[in-house]
Formats: sequence, C-alpha cells, structure tokens
Amino acid sequence: MDEGARNNLSLGGNLWQLASVDERAVEMMVQRYALPYIVAKIMVLRGIGENEVESFLNPKINALMPEPFVLKDMQKAAERISNAIVEKQRIAVIGDYDVDGATSTSVLKLFLKSVGIEPDIHIPDRDEGYGPSKKAVDDFKAKGTQLLLTLDCGTTAFEPLEYAASLGMDVIVIDHHEAEVKLPKVYAVVNPKRLDEENDYPYLKYMAAVGVVFMTVVAVNRCLRQRGFYTADRSEPDLKKWLDLVALGTVCDVVPLKGLNRAYVAQGLKVMASRSNKGLKVLMDKANLSDVPNAFHLGYVLGPRINACGRVGDANLGRELLCCDNDYQAELLADKLNEFNVERKDIENYVLLEAMKQVEGVAQQYPIAFVYGHDWHQGVIGIVAGKLKERYNVPAFVMSVEADEVKGSARSIPQVDLGALIIAAKEKGIITKGGGHVMAAGFSLEENKIEEFRKFVGEYVISKIGDEAITPVVEVDGIVDVGGANVELADYMEKLEPFGAGNAEPRLLLKAVRIVRPSLIGVGHVRCVLTSDNGSYIKAIAFRVGDNDIGNAMLNSKGEKFDVLGVLRHDKWNGRNEVQFIIEDLRRA
Repeated sequence: MDEGARNNLSLGGNLWQLASVDERAVEMMVQRYALPYIVAKIMVLRGIGENEVESFLNPKINALMPEPFVLKDMQKAAERISNAIVEKQRIAVIGDYDVDGATSTSVLKLFLKSVGIEPDIHIPDRDEGYGPSKKAVDDFKAKGTQLLLTLDCGTTAFEPLEYAASLGMDVIVIDHHEAEVKLPKVYAVVNPKRLDEENDYPYLKYMAAVGVVFMTVVAVNRCLRQRGFYTADRSEPDLKKWLDLVALGTVCDVVPLKGLNRAYVAQGLKVMASRSNKGLKVLMDKANLSDVPNAFHLGYVLGPRINACGRVGDANLGRELLCCDNDYQAELLADKLNEFNVERKDIENYVLLEAMKQVEGVAQQYPIAFVYGHDWHQGVIGIVAGKLKERYNVPAFVMSVEADEVKGSARSIPQVDLGALIIAAKEKGIITKGGGHVMAAGFSLEENKIEEFRKFVGEYVISKIGDEAITPVVEVDGIVDVGGANVELADYMEKLEPFGAGNAEPRLLLKAVRIVRPSLIGVGHVRCVLTSDNGSYIKAIAFRVGDNDIGNAMLNSKGEKFDVLGVLRHDKWNGRNEVQFIIEDLRRA
C-alpha cells in the first residue's frame, strides 16, 4: 500500500470509498417515485432498475415466484411426492444440522403432517458428518421407507444415495449447494444450481434450501389439488403460514436477499410478527425479543440459538422446536437451546483464542488464515472461521483434527469463490469430501494431507488476489448532514428492509462532526452525541470499541472533528420516536 493510501486509513484500519452511481438513473427515480435523493441513490447502487422499484419496496411472492416447474426435475419430484401422500407410503427425510436444514425439514414436515403423513426425520449430528450416510439409509430401509428425501444436502452424495436407490427406495434431492457436472443417479434432483439449469430466473440460484423446499411444497400442493385430494372433509393447508420459517432459514444461510428471497423474508417477517409458531414465540420470549422482528433478529438473535443445538448439543432439537405445538414442550426445548448457546459461546471463545495464536506473530507464507487443533470442537469452527476472516480480511480455514479424519470449515472474501476451490481440491484428491457456496464451505480430509491442502489453498488464493495483504475497502452509500439524519430519513431506510446479503444496510457518512459527552457503558460500548457546526445533533453509540482506537478516540476527542461512518436507525425505546446513529468507524476530519 502506498503512503497516501495508508494515511487515509480510518481508525478501524479501513479505506473508505464513496460509491459512484449513475446520477441520471438516480434523478429519474427521484422524479418518478418522489423519493429522497439518498434513498434513490441507494436503490440504484443495489442494482434496482427504474421499473423494479415497486417490487423492491413491496416484494410479493406471487409476483416474484415463477411456476415451480421451471426447475428441472420439479414436476417429476412433485408428482412422486404427491403419489406417496395419496398412497400413504412411508416417507423419510434427511436434513442438515444448521438453521437452513432445521427450517427446511420443519417446513416439509409441517406440510406432510397437514396432509396426513408423519415422515421419519434424521438430522445427522456433527460426529456423523454432513449429509446422508449408509447407516441412515440402512435404518430407513429397516423401517420400510419407500421414498427418501434429502434437504439442504445430497447433490454430491453419490455413494449413499445410489446405495439407497439400489435398495429400492425412490430418492429425491432438494438442495441448493454447488453441483458438479455429474449428479447422483436417483429419482430426481431439484437444485437451482444444477449446471444444466436454464437461466430464465437467475435469482432462483440464490435461494437457501428452505426456499427450494417451499417451492417444492407449492408444486406438490398443486399436484394434490389437481388430483382432487382436497375435499369438504380435508381442507387445503395455508402454505403462507410457514413463511416465518422460510424467512428464518433464508436470512441465517446468508444468501443474497434479492428477487424471490427478498419476498420470502419480507412476507415471512409479517407472519413471524403474529407469533403463530409456538416454538418461535417461546424462543423470542426467552431472548427478550418484544419488538416486531426484523432480519437482524433472525440472523443474530434467533438463528444462533437454533444453530447452537447442531453445534454443541442434539442437532434434532432445533427442528423439534420449530414443529412443536405444545406450549410446555416448547418451553423445555427453548431453555435447552439457550443453554447450548451459552455453552457454544464459551467453546467458541477458547477455539478463537487458540486459532489467533497460530496466526499472529508467525510469518505467513500465504494470504490466508489456516489453522487447526486436536481438541477443537467441530461445532464452532465455522463461527471461528468467520471471525478470523473478519479480523484479518483473508480467506479463513479452520480444522478440527479428529481420530478418523480432519473436519474443516472455511469463510471467504468476495474475490475468492470457496465453492469452486473446494470442488477443485476434491477433484485433485486432496480432500475426501466437501461443498459450499462462494463465501462459505465445509470439507473433510486426512491428517497427512493438511500441509498439501495448505499449499493448494494458498496458491489458489494467490492466483485470485495476489500475495499482498488486502486493506479492507468500505463502500460508503452516501453523505448526509447531521440535521438530515432524522426520523423521516429513518422511515425511508426502513422501507429498504429486509437488510442482509446482497442488500446491506446503508452506510452513511456524517462529515466533520464533534463528539460530545462520550461515556463508556455496558461491555465496552461508547455512547455520545454528535454535533455539527450548524447546531444540529444526533445521539450515537459505538458497540464493543472500549479497547480499540475507535473507542479511545471517542473517549478522548476533546472537541476534535471526525468523519463518522455508520447506519441510521430508529430509537423507539419506551415509546420514543427518535433516531440514533450506530457508529461503525471513525476518521479524523
């Protein structure tokens, strides 16, 4: 990095870059829809065209979901599942142990239960490993399973699924993970990421598994309706009542909130606000979540609690809670999830500290964080990988060395596609199995292959980004005056929700402000008031900065002027209708 760029670094170690935009497109949107300039600019930056404004601000599933049968094998799969329902065949389901897996299996189970089928469900724990196994297949065969469905897994599980097919089961894969040219030789594979899929609806590739499952349920329901399955004595289920689970899985799997995903989450949050799912209602109560839920609550309050059971406890408990219809049972399950979440945090902190010891103070040959340990709980390695990626701004690979194999998890930066990296490593025989998305992946390998894998990963990453350390560049959506950061603007910002992958919460810049009355509160948070030369002011807070340069500068500002980067949010505490600025970074003005 040259000296000029280094001098422009913020106190958080970032380079700020004001997003450039097509000003003509912004002006057209302002005039046509009477939007504030900053709001129109943000929508143009998010890739929203002039004719897409209405569907973005008011996303509707009916408008954004195409015919389910546009996906390959969907017609075949829906007809086979409807046959199994009509003939009351034995159906078994294998899911995944994360939130996407829990919500996927819950949506399917609740639908099947509503049409008179009680499926057998298996959620592998982390010791068993991701996806279907021969043991699970044998167990289902012994129970007389005729139709086996795999959810959020199965696209590359060739051996166990072809084994199941050889035993006489019809196998249907409903998944969203990266696919290879080869697919399992089974009855049907429904996956928008199949390499032979059409590209008429590109946003379908962004769906979480629960989104694909919901489309499948819509398709099956349509087949049942056409067959006259629903009668005066057997009413058709209201599929929309399960959109709260679709929203939860979509947000927690960090897929882009574009197109249909945006509609899933927007409509699902409305369903969740009614608190009709007993398990979710109790979990929200236990988390002291009394506000109307938003995407943040799904990703950072509810999701981690459901994920915790798959990480350090019984992987099946999350799915049981989401399907629970008994208040007392829901209380017990929610308490268990909270206990697992506390335990998960303790284990995670230990592994993170051990991992940082391997990275810091040690010369690194490649621009990656590559760490492993023999006593690391595999349930937290994904979270630790994410934190290492955030801390060092490089792809992070974290591995737990088990007695029989090494299990790993990785998180990436935008320049490095982990799904492609893992497929390439598997094709070379360096890892035994693995799969994932652009930004996240899981994998397994033999212990004697660790250093070969390090070299492969390091050289792969260098081929994409070079071997220099990358300085994080933070894109600034727009500049606002302190006086303009008001309730009206916060109301408009709310219309841009849900925020998440692909639609980040807008980052705003307040220029040349003073920090007044700073004080340390809670566990390392700094609260203050930001003022401008024209007398305008706004309440502000920076979280977890008490021990870093940002917090030190705030607490010792003494009238110095700063440029402040952050997000604008409502402050409705105790019935107030005010705003506050959430500070993410500072730079001396």
